[in-house]
Amino acid sequence: MPKTYTTILGDMWDVIAFKTLGNANYKDVLIKSNLRHKYIFLFPAGVVLTIPDIEVKPPPTLPPWKRQ
Repeated sequence: MPKTYTTILGDMWDVIAFKTLGNANYKDVLIKSNLRHKYIFLFPAGVVLTIPDIEVKPPPTLPPWKRQ
């Protein structure tokens, strides 16, 4: 069952991405999962958005010059 988020008045893509995915930089992924609403900048209340699953990569433990 896909995760969803119901907007509140004044929500924006970056704020929703931060609230649901933990980082505002995921707004592009969020928009791609909700193309029907891609032209909305400032959301009204009650819009149901699909929250995509994202792959969270752990931070590298080796410096860049030692990674393969």
